[in-house]
Amino acid sequence: MTETEEWIEESDPRFYEDDAAAEFLYAEDFVDEPRLEYAIADRAISSFRARAPSAIAAFGPFRVVDPSRAVLVGTTNAATPGQFAALLNAYPGLRTLDLVEAPGTENDRANLEVGRMIREAGLTTRVPAGGSVRSGAVELFLAGVRREVEDGARFAVHSWRDNRGREARDFAAGAPEHRYYLDYYREMGMSDEGARSFYAMTNSVPNARARWLDAQNMRGWLARTIGAAANDNVPEVAPRIAYLDVTAAIP
Repeated sequence: MTETEEWIEESDPRFYEDDAAAEFLYAEDFVDEPRLEYAIADRAISSFRARAPSAIAAFGPFRVVDPSRAVLVGTTNAATPGQFAALLNAYPGLRTLDLVEAPGTENDRANLEVGRMIREAGLTTRVPAGGSVRSGAVELFLAGVRREVEDGARFAVHSWRDNRGREARDFAAGAPEHRYYLDYYREMGMSDEGARSFYAMTNSVPNARARWLDAQNMRGWLARTIGAAANDNVPEVAPRIAYLDVTAAIP
């Protein structure tokens, strides 16, 4: 099941349909190396009052539940790579990252750096029932060496927007700005065709809106772009966490 939802009261005359997005994103004339002149930013979808398990430590938006499990609750920003590095240093036995309330990012460069750190650390990413992964946080979910999606998890995607207000559809098919994301998806295990298809889907609605995907739909995308072997969508034992207000978890 998918649905498109406008999450702020803003009309965008540049709204385009999936076919048009796919057409401009599927060209082959990409340059060898992406060199972005402007920072990619503003890729988050409304935060809600986060609920997270009791934690033993906090590193930015990350809450450590036990030495092998952490939870992401909040938006990533330029400081997040350093915070995540400190988390890995303090808890070298970390194995799983739960994405519970993940609105996205204020800095795509830093966000993709965190994604690569998740992959290098060999972590499993998991979205529990009721978990919400939106916008740039989807890239963090994709970074797991294994990806678990419980029934009741929800995802939302939309186009990125740079600091001049330009979105994906404002750039030519061969622009390095596209390669920046496509290379990341390939690094996370997607096939070339899968990376292009997933990227086109994420940019099928403008930044001011959101396309929502349920657990089944995200599993379908994982199977088509990466393959079932890299995912564990029906874990033998799905850990359950007791949700508490995150404000009560860490002073």
